Amino acid sequence: MYLSEEPLVSSVSDLHDRWVAERRREYYYRLAKKLDYRSRASFKLIQIDERFGIMKEGDSVVDLGACPGGWSQVAKECVGETGQVIGVDLRYIHPLEGVQFIIGDITDDNTMIKLLEMVGGKVDVVLSDMAPNIAGAYSMDHARSIELCMYAVDVCDRILKKKGKLVTKVFQGDLLEGYLNELRKRFEKVVVHSPKASRPTSSEVYVISTGFLGAHNVTPKKLDTEEAKPEFSAKGGNF
Repeated sequence: MYLSEEPLVSSVSDLHDRWVAERRREYYYRLAKKLDYRSRASFKLIQIDERFGIMKEGDSVVDLGACPGGWSQVAKECVGETGQVIGVDLRYIHPLEGVQFIIGDITDDNTMIKLLEMVGGKVDVVLSDMAPNIAGAYSMDHARSIELCMYAVDVCDRILKKKGKLVTKVFQGDLLEGYLNELRKRFEKVVVHSPKASRPTSSEVYVISTGFLGAHNVTPKKLDTEEAKPEFSAKGGNF
């Protein structure tokens, strides 16, 4: 009986891919430690900014799902002393010089009100490295990733300036095109990109949206009572 050697080749290829991914993880992890970044993911934003010019000195930036603060660090370096960076997360984030943090639910309109109060108007850039808790069923993980991205889009509708920029992380899958279409309704240009700091085997990509049109802007309203339903309409699970 003839036995195909194809599974062996596939297995060796998989092992090589895993080895490459691990080496890359190790490299950026060590580099983050060396340069005192809070997360290896900082290098993803650095690479994205170098290629697309997302942030500049004096910008106001909101970082969604900011814990542990790696992206906020990079953002603060980009915007300088005259800029402003506000990170938002449900989890506590250790203080970071020059960065303000909000512990709150981004689906709550009161969080949007607090953001508006802190920036004194609207922001130039919205960043989102949010990811769902991995369930292990890829279709479910992908769907929840899209939901989190739509949270970020809703935030843009409320606090992003015209011509502003959005960067979101998303897992690839069959719902991605629908998400991109939502972005194309709101931004002049939408690009899907994978920075070098991402693992070669990762399903994540980053969507860089520039030239916000402001056509879907919504004015948040402060809640009068705890029982009142928020103006903000949630579109997914927690992060």
